[in-house]
Amino acid sequence: MQHQPPGPEAAVLVSIDFGESDHSESLEELRLLAETAGVRTLAIVEAKRQRPDAALFAGSGKVQELAELVERMEVPLVIFNHDLSPAQMRNLTAKLNTRVIDRTMLILDIFAQRAQSYEGKFQVELAQLKYLATHLVGMNQDMGQQKHAVGARGPGETKLELDRRKLDKRVHLLKDRLEKLKKQRVVQRRARNRADVLSVSIVGYTNAGKSTLFNRLTRADVYVADQLFATLDTTSRRMFTEESGEIVVSDTVGFIRHLPHSLIAAFRSTLEETIQADLLLHVVDANNPMRDDQIAEVNKVLAEIGAAEIPQVLVFNKIDLQDVPPSVQRDDYGRIARVFLSAKSGAGLDGLRLALTEAKTARQATLASEFQTNQASEHYGIE
Repeated sequence: MQHQPPGPEAAVLVSIDFGESDHSESLEELRLLAETAGVRTLAIVEAKRQRPDAALFAGSGKVQELAELVERMEVPLVIFNHDLSPAQMRNLTAKLNTRVIDRTMLILDIFAQRAQSYEGKFQVELAQLKYLATHLVGMNQDMGQQKHAVGARGPGETKLELDRRKLDKRVHLLKDRLEKLKKQRVVQRRARNRADVLSVSIVGYTNAGKSTLFNRLTRADVYVADQLFATLDTTSRRMFTEESGEIVVSDTVGFIRHLPHSLIAAFRSTLEETIQADLLLHVVDANNPMRDDQIAEVNKVLAEIGAAEIPQVLVFNKIDLQDVPPSVQRDDYGRIARVFLSAKSGAGLDGLRLALTEAKTARQATLASEFQTNQASEHYGIE
């Protein structure tokens, strides 16, 4: 029987350990990212180094070993769990004689598959084109023909052959469109502020259960799946409770370890809903042994987008998997700081609603205080 090479959606994963404490977790995430992108993992190649090799990232000996594996298994794709420079990508492609992509390209591919709204698609294309502007020289010349290959899909796929001038022109056009959408959101946000509506953003590590919680709170029907980046577009819905009145809740893209800066920059306009929120519900997978590291990663990204100072309630989700009772914990000031619940079953949701009610009351008190201060300033002619 003649040997059949693996299909186009199969790859060897490569991860180099530079002494980071989270190397094994990062590698497992790469495997999950590949699975989410529809890629079957043929093999995983690991190595240890003190620093990346300037020319080949992994070093000549490991690359030679990888080249033999690629030839023997007829591997159509190699995915590195790192960001590769254009020169490294070009050299690796030549040495391995197959397609090579890095972690950022893989995440961009997933984003390209997931984006649903106009804004989401614009943002993905913008991130793709910015990436391509610096990496075209390192890619195979025939990538433009591989329309459905991993790393070559999405809004940017038809732009792969564009010269730099046309690429820059398209980037400027996308930026203009995103700026217009941003202005529309600013107007909507001002209207909410005038109407005294509490603005809440659900944030958290990818696959922590944010969309399930969003659906439970707002009775919406947002796509939910046990995958990384199941939700990409920010979705906002209004909810109403007797105690706190109207609240606008926004579901946002999940964060991940080593999220590329280019993606944070591209999605900054969407994440502005998070920056402008009155309260963040930071959803945590209580069943995940790495939950503390994941909380730290989310807080790192929040700081990067300017949302570090926004009040947070940590929502420990999936307590049903640990047989933990629903509860709330308060901080030294008496504010609800942690809520333990199951978004899937609804257990513990009353505690979260109480947190939202208290946040709405605190916001109203702040607004009333600011109004009185402004009135006093006007009365006494204080600038």
